[in-house]
Amino acid sequence: MSEASTTPSNAQVMDIQEIMRFLPHRFPFLLIDRVLEIEPRQRIVCLKNVTATEPHFQGHFPDYPLMPGVLMVEAIAQAGGALLLREYPNRDNMLMVFTGIDDAKFRKPVVPGDQLRIEVTVINWRSRAVKMRGVATVDGKIACEATVTCQIVPRPGAAKAAPAAPAEEAASALPEAAV
Repeated sequence: MSEASTTPSNAQVMDIQEIMRFLPHRFPFLLIDRVLEIEPRQRIVCLKNVTATEPHFQGHFPDYPLMPGVLMVEAIAQAGGALLLREYPNRDNMLMVFTGIDDAKFRKPVVPGDQLRIEVTVINWRSRAVKMRGVATVDGKIACEATVTCQIVPRPGAAKAAPAAPAEEAASALPEAAV
């Protein structure tokens, strides 16, 4: 599926191969499997299929496997990364890193067989920093929610050029308030 493909509502979708073009994460740490909707620079909806074969379930917890909350927050950040890094032409030379996690709440256990639906909405976006609100649900019930702040930084060993900001016309779509 190409970046330009759309669903009938014009929301862009991405399969796992396309996600890996934008995110540097790989198994076992790639925590989104499919993108269902994208509104550039504003919102993304992703899916994570939770399977019993994931390595963290061996120890969290034996005989009662629960997806660690920190991995749900990471899935929120990765969904945000799939949204944001699409906007940077030199994304192969950059990483998106956490700079803060606020108001994280864990409301429902997530277990093998669940499908996590992750919706991330941009609150503020500057040229190299973003603040996003994420909500992860299972069967319509909130499992995790958090506000995350992230920054685009040069990838170690990459060219020393500064991150190229997204297109200026898109930059005017959101306020430049501090993240």
